Parts: sequence; structure tokens; C-alpha cells
Amino acid sequence: MIRISRATALAAGAAVLALAGSTVAAAAGSSPGSAAAAQQAAPAAFQDVVCTVNDNGVNYRGGPGTNYPVLGQVNRGQKMNAKGSEGSWVMGDLWGGRTGVWIHRAYLNC
Repeated sequence: MIRISRATALAAGAAVLALAGSTVAAAAGSSPGSAAAAQQAAPAAFQDVVCTVNDNGVNYRGGPGTNYPVLGQVNRGQKMNAKGSEGSWVMGDLWGGRTGVWIHRAYLNC
């Protein structure tokens, strides 16, 4: 079995994302600088941040707002790997559950 450190995996992922951004920019006929500007407009990214739900019956949603559908509920102590945020909402992957869900920051300790 081959083992790869977390730092190596993160560096490789960043390289793939940078390459993908350059490829998309070239295909669209824009400069790599434009791709960087578009990436800055994306939701703020978290790196290695684990959040814990601080209440019971907390809804997680399909997007950053109450106008998005409720996908389920979690209880106090549930962990989530935070991946990004938009306004007062945090997007991440629930430990042992769904990925890419949104929870309001008031219900998280990050």
C-alpha cells in the first residue's frame, strides 16, 4: 500500500486546481490572471478547519440560505470539515454523512 501525507495530497490538489484554472482560462480566450480573479470571487475557503455543531435538531441545507431545501438534521457534537463560507453560512462535509452541505454559523463552533 502506498501512503501519501496530507500535506502532499493538499499540494497535489492545489496543483490540479491551478492547472484546471489555467486550462479553463485558455479555452475561454482569457488570461490566467482572469482565472485568478474568478477564483477570488468564490466563497471563502477553509483549510483543515473542523467545526462542531452546538445544538440539537440543526438543519443542513443545499445552499447558503433559508431559501435552499433542508437536506437533513444533525445534533450537538456532529463534526464537519469546513470547505468554504458565504455570508453567515459554512459549507462542508459531515463526518460519516453528506458532503457539500451548508449550516448557519450560529450553530457551529469552528
